[in-house]
Amino acid sequence: MYKILVADDEKDIIKLLRLYLEKDDIKIYEAYDGESAMHLLNEEEIDLAIVDIMMPKMNGFELIKKIRITNNIPIVIL
Repeated sequence: MYKILVADDEKDIIKLLRLYLEKDDIKIYEAYDGESAMHLLNEEEIDLAIVDIMMPKMNGFELIKKIRITNNIPIVIL
């Protein structure tokens, strides 16, 4: 089972992505700001991150920079 992190402050976008991805037996982790996304990345073995640029606490660009320090997972930018 693949594990995907969706980091976006708009709950409707996460809900829509969850609807499509869970049909294909993909586990979704939700984060509504950059800090909680980073926390999830440190706690779970994530296979792919889908990241929004405009988020509170830590924007998507800062999050991607921090991810790249320790991880080389694929990242899709919304």
